[in-house]
Amino acid sequence: MLWDAETAAGYDTPGEGMFSPEVLDPTVDRLAALAGGGAALEFAAGTGRVALPLAARGVPVTGIELSEPMIDRLHAKDPAFPVVTGDMATTRVPGEFTLVYLVFNTISNLLTQAEQVECFRNAARHLTPGGRFVIELWVPELRALPPGRAATVGVVEPGYILLDTYDVLNQHVVSHHFRFDDTRQATLGRSPHRYIWPSELDLMAQLAGFTLESRHADWVGTPFTADSPSHVSTYRLP
Repeated sequence: MLWDAETAAGYDTPGEGMFSPEVLDPTVDRLAALAGGGAALEFAAGTGRVALPLAARGVPVTGIELSEPMIDRLHAKDPAFPVVTGDMATTRVPGEFTLVYLVFNTISNLLTQAEQVECFRNAARHLTPGGRFVIELWVPELRALPPGRAATVGVVEPGYILLDTYDVLNQHVVSHHFRFDDTRQATLGRSPHRYIWPSELDLMAQLAGFTLESRHADWVGTPFTADSPSHVSTYRLP
């Protein structure tokens, strides 16, 4: 399993990376506004990176998470946080919500189109009329993939390199995470994904009864353009 105890133990980077205030605060601000005073449900809640600060804003938050080690890390921070063990495409939790959300590319962890469509339908099942489903997702970098090459270099930082290998026939990508220091040793972690074009995501939403309400390049509302590397898309039920 990808999200095992070893991964969970090293997942949190307090104050840095995706846990930094400049990344996390705009995310929580926007989700709190979209909840509109109602309850929120996070698909793939992980260790509570977004769910716990959102709950601290006064939004009642429940989570669905497949990985028991990730849930253990979450409950080490807040033993009372309500989270259900299960798959975000099929698991149903009690109650109704004004907001369901998926952050940090998580829908791409579902490796078939059918599962991704079911994820939208599962979100719809949990929402009250007029409720919103918010997805944060990267845009496939196929324009950076030269003919005859199977990989792109996504990130090059001190101590870290991200290399993505593409299977364009099946719309799959494997992210290879190389971490290293000043020694000759390095570690490699891999994560498989099914990438989704924004237009395909919109069709999945339509199949589940949603319409696109807004799409921005980030959580602060920067306009989405053809050059945006990712997007935050908000879908709404009638």
